[in-house]
Amino acid sequence: MFPTLRMAAAVMAAATSFAGTVAPVSSAPQPARSVSDVRTATDVAAGMTLRQRVGQLFMVGTPATGAASPVLAQIGRLHIGNVMLTGRSYRGVRATAGVTAALQARATAAATGGVRLFVATDQEGGYVQVLHGPGFSEIPTGLAQGRLLPVTLRTDAAMWAHQLHRAGVNLDLAPVVDTVPSARAAEGNPPIGHWQREFGYTTTKVGNHGVAFVQGMADSAVATSAKHFPGLGRVHANTDTSSGVTDRVTTRHDPYLEPFEQAVWAGVPFVMMSTAYYSRLDARRPAAFSPYVVGTMLRGDLGFHGVVISDSLCARQVQGWAPGARAVKFIRAGGDMALVTEPSVLPAMYRAVLARAKSSRTFRAKVDHAVLRILVAKHDHHLLGR
Repeated sequence: MFPTLRMAAAVMAAATSFAGTVAPVSSAPQPARSVSDVRTATDVAAGMTLRQRVGQLFMVGTPATGAASPVLAQIGRLHIGNVMLTGRSYRGVRATAGVTAALQARATAAATGGVRLFVATDQEGGYVQVLHGPGFSEIPTGLAQGRLLPVTLRTDAAMWAHQLHRAGVNLDLAPVVDTVPSARAAEGNPPIGHWQREFGYTTTKVGNHGVAFVQGMADSAVATSAKHFPGLGRVHANTDTSSGVTDRVTTRHDPYLEPFEQAVWAGVPFVMMSTAYYSRLDARRPAAFSPYVVGTMLRGDLGFHGVVISDSLCARQVQGWAPGARAVKFIRAGGDMALVTEPSVLPAMYRAVLARAKSSRTFRAKVDHAVLRILVAKHDHHLLGR
């Protein structure tokens, strides 16, 4: 076994992981992950080439209406291990299942070591719902979901997840657990409040409903990602379309972090990092590139040992860095899976991460830790073999 994989496996076996668990918020922390789970993931990783392991660190976007030829090629040539369905599709469950099957068919022994793909989408509801048509419910906005009782939302989320599962989607990049302070504040909050993506205007409401969403999705075997850590509810521009987006209020132990902590306790397997700046946390780096925000806060303070995924590294907010630098900075900060919604920039990112892994033992260790976290999550969702 590679030395860095041995070290990563030891760390993973000792860490407390909530991935794949479902527990009420009031429960005690979950016990340490089974050593056998880590050994299984370690054995799979040890059988991969470095190029295949680096490919697991990326999620590439493809139109939900069809598997794009460049993406199909990238799964094979660059060993990409994860895909996101983007845009809008109104073709329904059956057609979507055809798209996801075509993508999974490319996850061969040569391409991904036979490890199947996380196939993700944005199925939040309201204005942010990628998949529509026969077999898919029209999901209400987050704000409307917040008016339901948590037990009702859990039941509804399980139904929505069952639809995703039938379509071959195994990861929903939701729920949004950002808190917008008020209805008035929502008017000046382009990424969340403007689109009614928040569950409500208090951390209690957001936390309780975020947990219900996570648990309901897990009830139907679909993974979730709480987003966008450490919160986009108090910014005044959208990182997708603007640069220099900065939160000037969030602090290390801010009450607005509580919904993220509740999601971690509830077993959310993924947390998505914001690309905004947080001047009172790390003024020099976007959160997704910050070892302080990823490591000290999310991993340390919140005790999250699952998969840290970036918000899109194609967003306007991070285009001041070359594509390769964006991916390297994210992994170096402690991130695991880089979301790349535009396939055209993926090769440069892949090559940069691969080159750094070959030249730096420290960076190679970060790659191996990240791969193990991803493979443990895939173990939980039965994606490690055919």
